[in-house]
Amino acid sequence: MTTDKQLRGIKFADVLEKSLRDQALNAKEFAVLAGIAYSTAREWFNLTGFPRVQGVVFWQDFVEWRKAQNRGRTALNNSPSSASTCLGDAKRPIPQLPPRAAQILLDAAKK
Repeated sequence: MTTDKQLRGIKFADVLEKSLRDQALNAKEFAVLAGIAYSTAREWFNLTGFPRVQGVVFWQDFVEWRKAQNRGRTALNNSPSSASTCLGDAKRPIPQLPPRAAQILLDAAKK
């Protein structure tokens, strides 16, 4: 049970089922599933590069984003020469939409 007043009405089981069905999560639902405070979730939603689309995030997009964040941090911590490799990755074009959102739009366009 959460002590965060903003999250009291959100049930973990409902949010978990929603994520398993690959449905988008709002900031409150995301906070419950990620096990973080609502204020932290709002901060993450405002980070540049965070995979949100119009105020929602797909869990799988978040997982991929987090893995990328951790890979960059690990590379920077392990070797000074790897810093240029991580910065080189940043030169690639950043997609306008997170992968799951882009896939939904592509699927809708095919119909």
